[in-house]
Amino acid sequence: MADAFEDPDLAAYYDVINQWGDDDRFYLDLVLAADAVLDVGCGTGMLLKGARAAGHRGRLVGLDPAEGMLLQARDAPDVEWVRGDLGTAAFDGGFDLVVMTGHVFQIFLTDDEVRAQFTAVRQALEAGGRFAFETRNPGARAWERWTPENGTDIVGPAGEQVRVEHRVESVVDDVVWMTETFSCPDWPEPRVDRGALRFMTADGIDALLRETGFEVAERYGSWDRTPFTGESREIITIARPGPPPAAGRR
Repeated sequence: MADAFEDPDLAAYYDVINQWGDDDRFYLDLVLAADAVLDVGCGTGMLLKGARAAGHRGRLVGLDPAEGMLLQARDAPDVEWVRGDLGTAAFDGGFDLVVMTGHVFQIFLTDDEVRAQFTAVRQALEAGGRFAFETRNPGARAWERWTPENGTDIVGPAGEQVRVEHRVESVVDDVVWMTETFSCPDWPEPRVDRGALRFMTADGIDALLRETGFEVAERYGSWDRTPFTGESREIITIARPGPPPAAGRR
């Protein structure tokens, strides 16, 4: 549901809705242990800003297609902020860690889209690098809790009272179509964004990682590094470049 945050006004709410948590601490430990880091879908840059504040002195690059998000990120000038995605901003090596946080992985709805992302990440990594990302485990059926009754009330930068609600429209195979609605008594009408998220299985992810030249180095089911099971809420993966993919294999 990233399209809404193209709007600079709505992007200002992102960090209020998604406050620093266990997932950020998990990724921060990885970032602090790496010299050069690429954050794909960096959003407002919370993770990389946190890394600078924690003492990281290496290269930090944040990549995001939403200008509204990057307007929030650019208040930290000591990070490279790049507008685009891995299809428009190609990187040829140079990074020992690539991260994709905030369930960004789920916006890629087809195997071909995922292959393209994995291939571009592998190209951006040095030989001994790592790629860390997460996706919601379909076995936990998180979308069943995405109802207006479970909405969130936040206070915006100007003190406005904003309600954020989700509503699932349909579930087709492993893709969930939904709306995200922002409403405020001071606005003439709500702002509604429609989008889709894909819920891949661990086996499906691993197959595409192998096809694109990765192997799984670590796999967790929660941010405290509990091992992944079928009932875990998350599929947290740290992959590393493995043997080159076989020519012509899909």
